[in-house]
Amino acid sequence: MDTNINKTINAGLLAYGMSGKVFHAPFLQAHSGFNLKAIVERSQKNAVNDYPNITSYNSVDELLNDEEIELVVINTPNNLHYEHSKAALAKHKHILVEKPFTATVAQAKELFELADSIGKQIFFYQNRRWDSDFTSVKKVLESGKLGKLNEMHLRYDRYRNVIGPKAFKENPVEASGLLYDLGPHLLDQVISLFGKPLSFHKILGKNRVGTLVDDYFSIQLSYPDSVQVFVTSSMLVVDPQAAFVLHGVNGSFIKQRADSQEEQLLAGMKLSDEGYGIEADGKECSLTTIDADGNKTAEIIQSEVGSYLPLFEAIYQAIINNKPYPVTRENVLTQLEIIES
Repeated sequence: MDTNINKTINAGLLAYGMSGKVFHAPFLQAHSGFNLKAIVERSQKNAVNDYPNITSYNSVDELLNDEEIELVVINTPNNLHYEHSKAALAKHKHILVEKPFTATVAQAKELFELADSIGKQIFFYQNRRWDSDFTSVKKVLESGKLGKLNEMHLRYDRYRNVIGPKAFKENPVEASGLLYDLGPHLLDQVISLFGKPLSFHKILGKNRVGTLVDDYFSIQLSYPDSVQVFVTSSMLVVDPQAAFVLHGVNGSFIKQRADSQEEQLLAGMKLSDEGYGIEADGKECSLTTIDADGNKTAEIIQSEVGSYLPLFEAIYQAIINNKPYPVTRENVLTQLEIIES
């Protein structure tokens, strides 16, 4: 990594639930350019067991008032992202915000203006760009083996037939429902590949007994040269299908959702451990191509290794060396326009 080890960025987390414990703290700790200085823990004080040198604050305000903290990770419930982002920017902090960034385009633009007025940067935590399965999809697209792309399907399915305990996801409050929960992941992957669509068509559904929010969505996105992309997610899929299916003039590519990082980190694996980011056996990519004579060739391709550390390296380089962060404001505004519509 192109890291200036002489400059360390003090960072703070606004929560130490699953996302703080799995998606943020291990990477801030592992990257030599960051110092994980503080975490907000309102009730149980568990972070010190994992990070003995951190300060555990009782409230968001306490952490934001820590003048040494330069980067604040907004990993609180969806409906609080706008409020907490605005509060952190008001304290002149850079911010890294989990998905969804905000509930509306208007809120996003307001935060952009505020950040610009104080010279601070906003980063969007779209970690699924660095999943092993998605990076494998990118590699086959860039290889040109599929030829001209016709169609691409992305799915993110689960089976949860009961109403979950997290009120901010299950009650009709701002930024609730499956579209705001998993839509940002899938849409960001599409937008990172193809940009803003020419048009889109969206369908929402409520299928679980007693649900107050959408638990199904399907979006068709149309791109130039007759490329059609279909994004689907459901909470009632007993047998999940392939997460990525691509069809081109010269071939088809099929890939299961198989990134191992979340499962490994929950099990206590360290980023430095052997096997980190490597998918389980049997989750390899399937590529079938056809030549000019109609002969088909089927091959199994080993997946790429997943790692979210490059996301944090990109944040470091943006703050220290003013290098562009790969997830742009335009990407996020396009995503929110689709979700909010």
